Amino acid sequence: MKLSTFAVALGALLIVGAYALAGSADASVLTEHGPMFYGMTIAVGAANLPGLPHSKPKSRGIVAVRAEGPPGDIKAAIEAVNKAFETFKATHADKEKELLKKFDDVVTTEKLDRVNSAVSDLQAAVDQANVKLAAMSIGAGGENAPRDQEYTAAFRAHFSRGDVQAALNKGADGEGGYLAPVEWDRTITDKLVQVSPMRQIAQVQTISTAGFKKLFNNRGTGSGWVGETAARTETTTPTFSPLTFAPGEIYANPAATQQLLDDAEVNMEAWLAGEVETEFAYQEGVAFVAGNGTNKPDGFLTYVTGAANAAKHPWGAISLVTAAAAAAVTSDEIMDLIYSLPGEFTQNARFTMNRSVQGKVRKLKDGQNNYLWQPSFQAGQPSILAGYPLTEMAAMPNMAAGGVPIAFGDFRRGYLIVDRTGVRVLRDPYSNKPYVMFYTTKRVGGGVQDPTVIKAIKMAP
Repeated sequence: MKLSTFAVALGALLIVGAYALAGSADASVLTEHGPMFYGMTIAVGAANLPGLPHSKPKSRGIVAVRAEGPPGDIKAAIEAVNKAFETFKATHADKEKELLKKFDDVVTTEKLDRVNSAVSDLQAAVDQANVKLAAMSIGAGGENAPRDQEYTAAFRAHFSRGDVQAALNKGADGEGGYLAPVEWDRTITDKLVQVSPMRQIAQVQTISTAGFKKLFNNRGTGSGWVGETAARTETTTPTFSPLTFAPGEIYANPAATQQLLDDAEVNMEAWLAGEVETEFAYQEGVAFVAGNGTNKPDGFLTYVTGAANAAKHPWGAISLVTAAAAAAVTSDEIMDLIYSLPGEFTQNARFTMNRSVQGKVRKLKDGQNNYLWQPSFQAGQPSILAGYPLTEMAAMPNMAAGGVPIAFGDFRRGYLIVDRTGVRVLRDPYSNKPYVMFYTTKRVGGGVQDPTVIKAIKMAP
């Protein structure tokens, strides 16, 4: 997709929201017009999205493809979220005045909740646009021609009709195989980078073996002061501790009828890539945060003090800042979290939390009555909290007793995602007639590689 094309598509998502906000400062306008965002919709059955309740995979086929909404650009999106935040601040101020009068205005409260939700919607759309712009700047999502036209054409023929040309068996390395050309494999990876928040902020390592082992220097080198002619005794030697990252297997199993494969004019490869993206992104999003390590990654929250993997890393657990309340945090606790991280790791640090928690944190102010949360002010920049970027991560817990809803740190240094090279696709026209199943697998692992660069807030029990 070219940048100009993307700008038009982005406007289709957000110009309605910008128009509604520009026309009135009243938050009620946000709900009078119904849904604010219109974009491309691909109805492929009950596919699950990241952060939403998940159901068992079912046989699915393409129902319709349509595009909605007027053109626009990312500038309109950023203007919309900033206008919405100004409305939020004004409404929140009204709410505080009413509370000081010991009278809770229900109308003001409802209005504040609506505006807060609208700010979250707009900021999430801007964040998504920023990710796609960044992906295009490094070549992901572009319209590059296939590296091997003949091989890709053979894959498409097999995808649609089951044709096999043994002479083109270029994937005999046992990973990926004949039925997964490099262009398609690369497309899935690029889509996952765009969709999965952890893939955007963590380190990703591609391997070609059954696992990945990393040695950690525990330091411990001894030293001493001596005179010019004094004897030099042997000092202590640093030790090393190994840590293994073993990939689990993630799969998707979408389906389409043979008649659809024969007659469809849409790009069926793109459809399958979308199905795989949806399933993989959901599974990865949960596993990278809270996975138990059984046939899946170890989530970073399992490494916090008192959790299942607290003793797994040779450098200890991810330390916690404890909140005073079970369902709310204060601005002071946010600052305590920031300053619990060593200064040398704050340059690339960021916050992670889900949408619900972000809505509560957005109301916090500092001692000068300034809001800690600020929206995006230019393309390519995320929203910020207390001066640091904020990544919305649906798999993070809500604020509840004993929960860990907010994390802060350098995730690129702290968390490692391990991808086993290649994606496998098995075309199965037999087991679920009249559907053709496309059983797609990829081996993915992950875990904390440096617990000292991530901190988190734990709610009161």
